[in-house]
Amino acid sequence: MKPRTLIDKIWDAHLLDHGEGDLIYIDMHLIHEVTSPQAFEGLRSAGRRLRRPDLTVGTADHDVPTVGIHLPLADQLAVKQLRLQKENCADFDVELHPMGSAGQGIVHVIGPELGLTQPGMTIVCGDSHTATHGAFGAIAFGIGTSQVEHVMATQTLRVDRPKTMSVTLTGTPHGDASAKDLALAVIRAIGHRGGTGHLIEFRGEPVRALPMEGRMTLCNMAIEAGARSGLVAPDETTFAWLRGRDRSPSGELWDRALAHWETLHTDDGAVFDRAVEVDVSGVGPMVTWGTNPGQAVPVGAIIPSEFATAEEAQAAASALAYMGLQAGQSTAEIPIHTVFIGSCTNGRLGDLRAAARVLEGRHVADGIRAIVVPGSAQTKLQAEAEGIAAIFAEAGVEWRSPGCSMCVGMNGDTVPAGQHAASTSNRNFEGRQGVGARTHLVSPETAAATAVAGFLTTPSALAATA
Repeated sequence: MKPRTLIDKIWDAHLLDHGEGDLIYIDMHLIHEVTSPQAFEGLRSAGRRLRRPDLTVGTADHDVPTVGIHLPLADQLAVKQLRLQKENCADFDVELHPMGSAGQGIVHVIGPELGLTQPGMTIVCGDSHTATHGAFGAIAFGIGTSQVEHVMATQTLRVDRPKTMSVTLTGTPHGDASAKDLALAVIRAIGHRGGTGHLIEFRGEPVRALPMEGRMTLCNMAIEAGARSGLVAPDETTFAWLRGRDRSPSGELWDRALAHWETLHTDDGAVFDRAVEVDVSGVGPMVTWGTNPGQAVPVGAIIPSEFATAEEAQAAASALAYMGLQAGQSTAEIPIHTVFIGSCTNGRLGDLRAAARVLEGRHVADGIRAIVVPGSAQTKLQAEAEGIAAIFAEAGVEWRSPGCSMCVGMNGDTVPAGQHAASTSNRNFEGRQGVGARTHLVSPETAAATAVAGFLTTPSALAATA
């Protein structure tokens, strides 16, 4: 048999029909309150039921306030969307983790936590960062509202088959490097449109060395390179994460699943449509200076003044104008106002532990507003049980309830116009964190160090000044 990529193996196993695009079977459909109401209404109008309600799971995340969660919501659109979500899930027999429940959280955080996300699956959600689930060796991608309805009605999806792309990381990163830093280094290398039309398999020893939280961060950021999604082949790290989780198989079913999961890898000699190597030797903490994730440099470096193409130079000029910065300026000179730790990119327990290690015994600098928003209620409870929340509180950091929060600039969790934020989220385009907000993407460790120093800095640099 011809050697095949992991992407092709999973896609072919779910392929039902060729036509105007491939018709593929969907193993898991995750929904939230923003993109599902219209789809449910479409079903209701057509007199249809969900084809497989047992393969659909909902949660509230975008509209959920991170303070005063038990108070009446001020945003009437959010009130309506959350109400419709409860009514629709009840009417259509869909499992829902509503606002304030023990299972509620960001959809891309609770899926892996519960064990819903498993190797070899096809997973969709009406949210672009569904790519996160690819960390488990799954094909996972975001879909539009009409596609949400199609999946609900048929448990299938008609979609163009993406091209395959390998991004192989080589070399040994700096000891301070996190998955977020590797992701920003990759996007800087291939460009924020470098993965367009492709589904990326991340490969190489630096990828294998990442814990599951790190792999989720890396796949989450594949979207910011323009890719359809990203994935990492499952291995012992993956299996250890899944073993014993609520929705993971157990007993004989675990043994059968594991035997299958161990076959999910790219065959020797398999050819990708595009193959890229990125040397991450010495890569340490990174930060974005512009308005796309590819506009990044090492923390403390200067903003570049020379670019490979006229298009890049023009994009840089526009970005710098919006950000209120200049070429040749050091990132350490950027006046940080807000530090945000959270989101589906970096709001997991491992991310909070990493930030807490930097903050322990230290305090947020004067003039800095720092908030931490755990990615799920489960993460929040565990962080509180471990004493992580107490470390944040003692450091002067606001400890919030779970939700998307400042990543999407909702529920009042925004950056004031003209102010700069060090953010562990995934997007830094104009207005992402509020009208006129200026976002600098960083890792949780860098965000924590920055909160203490009052300017963009690294954990090592912070320790050296102690």
